[in-house]
Amino acid sequence: MSITIQSTYLTDYVAGFPGMLADGNVTNRPSGTVEDSAGIAFGKACFQGTADRGITATPGTKFKGVTIANAGVVPPIGGAVDTYLQYASASLCDMGDIWVTAGANVAAAAAVYVTSAGVFTSSSSGNTAIPATFIDTVLSGAPVRIRIVQQ
Repeated sequence: MSITIQSTYLTDYVAGFPGMLADGNVTNRPSGTVEDSAGIAFGKACFQGTADRGITATPGTKFKGVTIANAGVVPPIGGAVDTYLQYASASLCDMGDIWVTAGANVAAAAAVYVTSAGVFTSSSSGNTAIPATFIDTVLSGAPVRIRIVQQ
């Protein structure tokens, strides 16, 4: 009797996921205390909050970094997964390459902007600039690497 364990395989795998560091190159990884009551998801842009070390996902004047995915973050029962909860200490990437989700079709080397909803785009119209460029050309909704430069 033969047993088939697996007979089909994916032909392509997702290259990265929001908040995943893109490579082993040098990155700068500060932290901040989440002020948003809903928390901040992995792979989201963060800005200076009201407290000295506070961070918020609401675009503001001082970009602090992009939240790094952390397998040690345990969601509460019924709570959001892949999210730093309010008052948690979130790891940020403020220099280096990190995966995010493209909120629009983007091209490699284009400047990165964040919409009021926290979406990454290459459109400057009404959006907040962050010190980064897209590394890849992708369609809206796809994982994409951005390179954040030291501020």
